[in-house]
Amino acid sequence: MKLSATGLRVLVTAGAAGIGRVIAQTFVDNGARVHVCDVDEKALAQLPAKITQSRADVADLRDVDRLFEDVQRHLGGLDVLVNNAGIAGPTAKVEDIRPEDWDRCIAVNLNGMFYCTRKAMPLIKAAGGGSIVNLSSAAGRHGFPQRSPYSVAKWGVVGFTKSLAVEAGPDKVRVNCILPGIVEGERIERVIAAKATAHGVSHEEFRRKFLETTSLHSTVSPQDIANMAFFLCSDAGRRITGQAIPVDADVRYLV
Repeated sequence: MKLSATGLRVLVTAGAAGIGRVIAQTFVDNGARVHVCDVDEKALAQLPAKITQSRADVADLRDVDRLFEDVQRHLGGLDVLVNNAGIAGPTAKVEDIRPEDWDRCIAVNLNGMFYCTRKAMPLIKAAGGGSIVNLSSAAGRHGFPQRSPYSVAKWGVVGFTKSLAVEAGPDKVRVNCILPGIVEGERIERVIAAKATAHGVSHEEFRRKFLETTSLHSTVSPQDIANMAFFLCSDAGRRITGQAIPVDADVRYLV
């Protein structure tokens, strides 16, 4: 099986660091032209020259409008959108969550995905079809105590994905979502620290308990997520749409 992204024009949101950076680099390494957006200007400055970029907050409609002007200027169209942007949101019981923290989590993780998709869809249709990959989470199929805004948003991503797949299928646009599990990196360590505090245990004790929720007792890597995103957008994935695909070492429940 040969996998290639040669000729694909790809936008990765939150693509300057973490999972997004690895996704962007994986597409570049396989022949794609890639544009990324991010709110982290320092991370954007460290991207290789071949990856074009925009400073944009996907939860801001004006930023998203400017982002797609940049996409059109740099790429001349679009074949693939990877909706990767997301934030962890607060860790607290529902009665202790501040409304502004709830709103920001939903704004970035769900509204931002809608804002970008509504601008990308006409470009992908004009290209004769393509692929959209949305990043959900294991929290998009399990209850996640003390993380309700994040979980709500990630369940919403699954519904958004499945609805779009039906809607856009006749235009040859495939839409899937990936549900990562415990992904290695600074972000999950911050979540573990917050949950450890909430449970009154040490960081290492909660980390061990967290990993026991997976069949492999394992984290997954950003590259694992990037590999799935690339596969779904390649010719090898041309008959896959409307799917919510876990890449999570088999998360069985969340704590």
